[in-house]
Amino acid sequence: MSRDELIALVREQAGVISGLREANVALEGRVRQLERQISRNSGNSSMPPASDDLPGRTKPMPKRVKGSGRKRGRQQGAKGSSLSWVSNPDEWVPHRPDGCCACGADLAHARDVGVVRSHQVHDLPEVDIKVSQHDVYRVRCGCGAEHVGVLPAEVSAAPVSYGPNLKTLVVYLLVYQHVPVQRCVQLIADLCGGTGPSDGFVHGMLARCATAVAEVVALIKTLITLAHVVGFDETTLRCGAAGEKKYVLSASTENATAYHLGGRDLDSFAEFGILPAFAGVAVHDRYVNYFHPRWENLAGHQACAAHLLRDFADAAENYPDALWPVQAARALRGLITAWHLAGEAGLPTIADDVRDKLVLEFRRAVRVGLSQVPRVPGPRHSTAQRPGRELLEFCRDHEHDVLRFTTDTRIWPTNNISERDLRPTKTQQKISGRLTNQDITQHRLDIRSYIDTARKQGINVMTALRQAITGNPWRPPDFAPA
Repeated sequence: MSRDELIALVREQAGVISGLREANVALEGRVRQLERQISRNSGNSSMPPASDDLPGRTKPMPKRVKGSGRKRGRQQGAKGSSLSWVSNPDEWVPHRPDGCCACGADLAHARDVGVVRSHQVHDLPEVDIKVSQHDVYRVRCGCGAEHVGVLPAEVSAAPVSYGPNLKTLVVYLLVYQHVPVQRCVQLIADLCGGTGPSDGFVHGMLARCATAVAEVVALIKTLITLAHVVGFDETTLRCGAAGEKKYVLSASTENATAYHLGGRDLDSFAEFGILPAFAGVAVHDRYVNYFHPRWENLAGHQACAAHLLRDFADAAENYPDALWPVQAARALRGLITAWHLAGEAGLPTIADDVRDKLVLEFRRAVRVGLSQVPRVPGPRHSTAQRPGRELLEFCRDHEHDVLRFTTDTRIWPTNNISERDLRPTKTQQKISGRLTNQDITQHRLDIRSYIDTARKQGINVMTALRQAITGNPWRPPDFAPA
């Protein structure tokens, strides 16, 4: 091989080696990205706990539970949940001794001396369909004029129909207990002696009930809009044609809840009808749309501390030798505990000496983290940053939105109330797989808004639904007619 051929070969091999090195760097970055995606779970991200069992996922480390030193079971002084004694039972069942005495006399004729002891049994009556026939009479007055009776509003004009209790049960099973339509039909058939309603009737009850509570749902949204603190959240829902998804938006207070089916865009947030006029503090998961200037009346934000703690747990996994993620999480947990103690004591804010010490610890952790996780140069919206960098920048740039709860015990540190309210939506998705009709899905959400708000205010769910079915829906106290 000549000298020129050897030089050409070396240059060719050098080019191949350079290309392999570049490919190797790209593959290493891709592997890191995939490993990070697989490592995400409910303990270090916003993923739901149900996703922890998916193939390839790593379950979060079990939390260390600090022992309370108490024995198992009900504690002394705790409120019990046993059945209470009823002073006027519905039925008395005597149990007299039978047979004969040793003397040969029949005990049936023995003299009653008194009750030795009593036992009360609480049970449901045997379910049996009750058919009521409503006869509409025509009468003739002495003057010759004739008059015809009027059916009550809850009785259908059809010759044969289902009553309000059974209609209430249908909606309760579908919306509150997530029973599929066919199983709901079968259950009612079993109760009615083998004859059940059609699938169309069951589906139709959703639209009828949603129409009945539409005005109340609008009042609930107004009630939430006027609140000082509201938790906002959103979750995906398989709805519509195959492959499509929607978002269920929620707004929650301690006394009311409202849901809306839409997207995760600004227009859907506006269509929900709460944020445009809301003038309180919004508790949320730091989604950028909540910070949009379109919501010009907002008094402020509170970033969900539970989400922040999960993000700091993810940072601790990515930087196992770093102390700042643990320090920031420790300070944040300390502030949450102090908030609970201050609220239980009826204080308007956390004590200054407790708050200032923990806030200083949190700030120092963020400052150290920013120095150890440098920003990757490039356009802000198109450059992927190192894990934890955007979290640290948010905590630095929006510190007041992270620690607002420390200066006002009316503001919740976490948005757990909203996550709990949205959980039944995921349960419905697991059972149904996909909700194909968007209008019916919104009907479900409107009824759920009505149910959840009534339940939060101590109203029995079946009672509230029956009131809606009979045309007199329950209303929140602040909007109840005088």
